[in-house]
Amino acid sequence: MQNFELLMNYSTNPAFNLALEEYALTRMEREAVILWRNAQAVIIGRNQNAIEEIDMDYVRENGISVIRRLSGGGAVFHDLGNINFTVINALGGDDFGNYEKFTAPVCDFLQSLGVNARLEGRNDLVIDGMKFSGNAQAVRAGRIMHHGTILFDADMSALGKALRPKQAKVESKGVKSVRARVTNVADHLPEPMTAEEFFNRLAEYFRCVACGDEFALSEEDVAAVGALVAEKYGAWEWNIGSSPAYNFERSVRFPFGSVDLRLSVADGVIRQAYIYGDFFGVADKLELEERLIGVFHDKTAIKSALTGIKLDRYIHGCSLDDFLDLF
Repeated sequence: MQNFELLMNYSTNPAFNLALEEYALTRMEREAVILWRNAQAVIIGRNQNAIEEIDMDYVRENGISVIRRLSGGGAVFHDLGNINFTVINALGGDDFGNYEKFTAPVCDFLQSLGVNARLEGRNDLVIDGMKFSGNAQAVRAGRIMHHGTILFDADMSALGKALRPKQAKVESKGVKSVRARVTNVADHLPEPMTAEEFFNRLAEYFRCVACGDEFALSEEDVAAVGALVAEKYGAWEWNIGSSPAYNFERSVRFPFGSVDLRLSVADGVIRQAYIYGDFFGVADKLELEERLIGVFHDKTAIKSALTGIKLDRYIHGCSLDDFLDLF
């Protein structure tokens, strides 16, 4: 890697930052290294089912963004203790799948700090067998984007809760994440430093080994990225709704009886819905099932679709909050 331009992206808006990657890959001609951080977010792979990977209640209640990225691979957790690097350049003959080429500067930098980091398996960077960096790639029109995470001092508690999906059976063709033991780089440094110091020292290292110049986004660039956020990376339809088709099953035992929900979902929309259980009701549950068809598999959308409906008529003793817990 050489003769790249460095972009220090100080935005911490996850939707903007993922949109910027696509913009840089598809609409810029620069060969660039971008360093950036996100506020709390779960970033899922292009081919993943968000419902399978994430505790959607936890991320919603804690204001954690869920953003789908352009590349494949598994789900990763971001916060300000996680540093991200993106490399974009013309696609060489052996670039796609060559993770060693793009991760070598990060490993070399960590080695210079006294941390024994190395590439292991296909696309993970590890310290003493524990993962601290996942990497992925995407190719568009003869250009390649390689990006990776560096867990520096990420909130491991939040990571574990966000990436632990609710107990439900989900059958889909989405790519599932491979869970591994993870660690923070900060725990392995001979001398302590903050995430900001690490971010700046990594930037200085790239300036020395790969980047001759730096550049900043123009007003036109920022506006174009903002438009991509509005159109795509800030939209439920891309981040959640574009999950592969899947079947969803969840059963909950309530004081008023057990309720077993089964859904068929495509393009984020409920196509079929079935409700089973040992509950009682005076109205035919078929009416309730039909209410769900055509609604996004999203609690906010479902709540809106059922507002004003007397659920107790279909499932005696069931409130709207109880019913939403099934989703």
